[in-house]
Amino acid sequence: MIQVNMMSIGHNKDRILHRGRERKPRPKTFASEDSARKWAAAQGIKEYSLFNLRNEASSTKKIRIVRK
Repeated sequence: MIQVNMMSIGHNKDRILHRGRERKPRPKTFASEDSARKWAAAQGIKEYSLFNLRNEASSTKKIRIVRK
């Protein structure tokens, strides 16, 4: 841990500094079906389905790979 003099800004110097949010990573998404298929092939995923996270009226896609 980097030692920082935090007394000047009104914090306890023994307090742990949190860098960013602590949450689990989100699933990988893709803009096209081709890029999703290429990534799945590179990762060795054989059985999967592609799921569009956006609605049918949207002009763009956001594809997620769902393993079977």
